[in-house]
Amino acid sequence: MQLYSRKDVDRKALRGARIAVLGYGSQGRAHALNLKDSGFDVVVGVRKGGKSARAARRDGLEVAEPAAAVRGADLVAMLVPDLAQPELYEQVRSELAHGATLLFAHGFNIHFKQIRPRKDLDVVMIAPKGPGGLVRRQYQQGRGVPCLLAVAQDVSGRAHARALAYADGIGGTRGGVLETSFAEETETDLFGEQVVLCGGATELVVKGYETLVEAGYQPEVAYYECLHELKLIVDLLHEGGLSKMHQFISDTAKYGDLTRGPRVVDERTRREMRRILKEIRSGKFARQWIDEHRHGSRNFRRLLKRDTSHPIERVGEKLRARMPWLKEAR
Repeated sequence: MQLYSRKDVDRKALRGARIAVLGYGSQGRAHALNLKDSGFDVVVGVRKGGKSARAARRDGLEVAEPAAAVRGADLVAMLVPDLAQPELYEQVRSELAHGATLLFAHGFNIHFKQIRPRKDLDVVMIAPKGPGGLVRRQYQQGRGVPCLLAVAQDVSGRAHARALAYADGIGGTRGGVLETSFAEETETDLFGEQVVLCGGATELVVKGYETLVEAGYQPEVAYYECLHELKLIVDLLHEGGLSKMHQFISDTAKYGDLTRGPRVVDERTRREMRRILKEIRSGKFARQWIDEHRHGSRNFRRLLKRDTSHPIERVGEKLRARMPWLKEAR
């Protein structure tokens, strides 16, 4: 394991560099503002007249169309959504300076060869292990979200140093920067999203809620028990792993965890996890997602509507209205 901190950063690697951040969504905004606050010369590349352009200007950033933004930039951060990146790369490809660094926050398009960068470019990745809002908040608090670093193409011999300097600029070295590969980051990120963080966690919440409601319990009580209280457990895990969770839950909860948890997430679940990982590693998931996008995302929108129309959402909306501080926390 190679884990870098602020003391490992070569301050000369990006000194005086002009950085173009393409996209001003969750990660784009956080990266651009953090880099600017770290003293870098930053320009945001977004469509002229759009909502993102107005937001970036309100935040005090220089804004230009993507092709103009990358012109003369020493480092270009590709921070638009995954499936928008290949088309955007083709739009700016000829404008990229010879020897420039092309940076990604997720390895999807390089690993699955949706983007084939010019041979004269350094190609690197700095992937924060948290959403953009957290990357920004932690930076402002003098903290930092840990990042993953990878190098796919090193023409200059300075790709690694430039990537680490960029990670430092967004606050990543405060939390630690772990070296990886584009393949490892992409495959583990997709697996985590699908099996644990998003797919697994939300399905567990919804199925638990449905089980209690079907058994005749009040939907509001089921919501509190299966969704609302999840934050308590996640916070404990985040702060101190399994040990801290066990330290702060009751012995009854501990015993139920240790004896009933393995019955819910059992060997059949593990087999399905392995199948999902195989689909990710083979490229099957990527091909399916790319094909879905190319055909108008109709199935994706249908599934999303079904998920967000679940009764747990209506119950939760009513209960969260009594807790306005939840919005303030965001």
